[in-house]
Amino acid sequence: MVRTILYATDLGLYAPYVLQHALNLSRSFKAELYVVHAVAPMGLFAESVLQTYLDEATLAELRDKGLSTVMASIEQRVLEGFRDELGDVQQDAQLINNVRVVQGDPSHVILDEARKLAVDLLVIGSHSHGADQETALGRTAARVLQLSEIPVYLVPMLQHRG
Repeated sequence: MVRTILYATDLGLYAPYVLQHALNLSRSFKAELYVVHAVAPMGLFAESVLQTYLDEATLAELRDKGLSTVMASIEQRVLEGFRDELGDVQQDAQLINNVRVVQGDPSHVILDEARKLAVDLLVIGSHSHGADQETALGRTAARVLQLSEIPVYLVPMLQHRG
């Protein structure tokens, strides 16, 4: 029985298409829908620039409070974006229980969130919008399929259809 679903999005070109699949599944199963988006960690260059200009206390505060503020802002903008995309169908927006933006490697973030939320089903796209069309699966989708302990609903991208 599917009671909870996690939709993992890259917020790319095909995200609305994959979102529609997640919403349809949520409606069909009367399941709670969670959304997660992974943000790449700050690179070494950016970190070294910040260390050059900020003292340790300010840098620690920025990491602690600044990053959480930025992530919360991104979460709010993602949720607002979904509401804008759904337009008049606001009941679909109500199906989205929670949006999380988490820093880290996408496949690890998705699997960690799935474990934390104890979801019954993962919904992901087969590729990101910039992926090579010749590969059967994108890197994140392949890793999630490989390592997931729960069922994965994989949405093929339109560009990959014959």
